[in-house]
Amino acid sequence: MEVALLDDLAAASRILADQGVFDAAGHVSMRHPDNPDRFLMSRSLAPALVTVDDILELTTAGESCDAKGRQPFIERHLHAGIYRTRPDVTAIAHGHSPTVIPFGLVDTPMRATYHNAAFLAAGVPVFDIRAKFGVTDIVINSAERGTALAEALEDKSVLLLRAHGFVAVGPSIQAAVFRAIFTEISARVQLQAAVLGGTMAALDAEEGRLADAINLATVGRSWELWKKRVTQ
Repeated sequence: MEVALLDDLAAASRILADQGVFDAAGHVSMRHPDNPDRFLMSRSLAPALVTVDDILELTTAGESCDAKGRQPFIERHLHAGIYRTRPDVTAIAHGHSPTVIPFGLVDTPMRATYHNAAFLAAGVPVFDIRAKFGVTDIVINSAERGTALAEALEDKSVLLLRAHGFVAVGPSIQAAVFRAIFTEISARVQLQAAVLGGTMAALDAEEGRLADAINLATVGRSWELWKKRVTQ
């Protein structure tokens, strides 16, 4: 496997910490480039500290292939469930942004407030773990919970977890990071617009589809800037 791919995955973790999307928790993964039934993810570690040496290979059943004594994240099952269910997904980010969490607690839907957040215009479902599992510890720590979350995500790019956080997925590690960052930023913009009052002229589904295609084609520009910030 190319070291550059592992370097990008490690950088993705540090980028999301640097951009304020991750705190001491949060994790990002990518599907194995040569085996779609496996994925790559850091060992359990604060995101800002992740390096290439921390990357583990796991199966889509959520099992480590050769951990070498390194502890995987409990919520690896969140990633595994999505990879099992969504063959189009190549990368996943899961964080607990305090700006995004409120939208999973109320009936107000998250909107695509501007072009960089266009992927949100397709809709942002909310996964309430109580619906299937009753009272729990909230954590996606089993294959069954991972599957239920993936089913709630459907074909969308972002899912909110009630009283927990969010998941952003994409066709590349760069796209998943882009979507995670702009989910956070769009949430801030929506909250600010709500304070101003009046009708919110957010992007509709077709505007979102068109704008998202452009964003995916030009994501490298943002990625280069973000990666430089965490590798200097």
